Amino acid sequence: MSKKNVAAVRLVERDEATDIAELPEELRVSLASIAGGAREGLLAMSASVGLAVMHEMMNAEMTAKVGAAKHAKLAGRSANWHGDAPGSVVLGGRRVPIDRPRGRTLDEREIELDTYKRFTNDDLLSELVMERMLAGVATRRHAAVNEPVGAQLTSSARSTSRSSVSRRFKTATQAGLDELMSRDLSELQLVALMLDGVYFAEACCVVALAITTDGTKVPVGLWLGDTENKTVVTNLLADLVERGLSADGGLLVVIDGAKALAAAVGKVFGSAALIQRCTLHKRRNVKDHLPKEQRAWVDRKLAATFNNDDSAAGERACRDLARQLEARWPDAAASLREGLEDMFTVRRLGINGRLAATLTNTNCAESMISIARDTTKNVKRWRDGKMIKRWCAAGMLNAERSFRRLKGHKQMPALVAALGRHTESVTPACDTTKVA
Repeated sequence: MSKKNVAAVRLVERDEATDIAELPEELRVSLASIAGGAREGLLAMSASVGLAVMHEMMNAEMTAKVGAAKHAKLAGRSANWHGDAPGSVVLGGRRVPIDRPRGRTLDEREIELDTYKRFTNDDLLSELVMERMLAGVATRRHAAVNEPVGAQLTSSARSTSRSSVSRRFKTATQAGLDELMSRDLSELQLVALMLDGVYFAEACCVVALAITTDGTKVPVGLWLGDTENKTVVTNLLADLVERGLSADGGLLVVIDGAKALAAAVGKVFGSAALIQRCTLHKRRNVKDHLPKEQRAWVDRKLAATFNNDDSAAGERACRDLARQLEARWPDAAASLREGLEDMFTVRRLGINGRLAATLTNTNCAESMISIARDTTKNVKRWRDGKMIKRWCAAGMLNAERSFRRLKGHKQMPALVAALGRHTESVTPACDTTKVA
């Protein structure tokens, strides 16, 4: 830069400094702070501006409640300014210290500022911690991913340590678990229920995903055990019934191949509930009993039979295939025959197309489970069962936010009608005249 340009810049800076010096002291301090933030970037400047505006809002509110500006003399006032007090507000994933105005009434009661309450709301910080943890940000990395708000605010920030983040996440996930396990199911028009298990640290969480008559998917509960045993599943279903789940109008329960799940469903709901076993699990189980060179053609045949809209023809084809496998691979044949009738429940109800493809497997529940697994990828040590349930519930609720309606949901009225017909056939109608 030439000497002439340097002189011109200095002249402009001197004129600006003269103009600033003529401003009121409070405004000069605010402008100096904002200018310092501007040198550190736009976000830092915005933080400085925001804090300055917040201070003005608190002062304006205190002026309104006291009835006069600070240091003003007013006869007959009911309250007085009482200096400043230290406080803190939430800003970009941290708490930053501030000085807030104080005021007291003539009978020595502290004046509360709604503005300060709003900016110090701890829920904002807890929500941010929750979002970051579910996105995979480790506790020790939270401070590093905070927005740059300037060196001064960063150095004085609090609530960014690993322990602080962990405590907030624990509180938030416990609240999520409580919300999940207390959902009122009596108001939901449920037509189907999917059950599946997910393992964390050698413990099994059996999760329940409900489907309403319009195809909406709703996580409704989980239960912790060592395996998908009958006791665990029965307790889960009993809890759902206690919260309002009813099979009076018919209920389709989609499960994997576990016998314990089917036994528990029958124990809790009786004949009112129909069981559909996952065809994908069955195909995998049969293939596991076969040598590699035989798996492809058997799987193709199973896929074709399970997709047959004629349930009777599909079941006959499966039994024929089991007879073919019997001589050389008897275990594969036994695996295919086990629970075979439950493989065609949806088809027997007259459901086909996209809805049948969706309800003949547990993919919806497994998709929810996969998101729950992703949320736990940074967990290195599982302390207890409560921690497992908290994390699993957090993953289920996180998955719920991205749910879409069930594929084939336009066919749901046909499913509702078919389940209603089934219920009428197995449950005798109540004679209200005799009851009266």
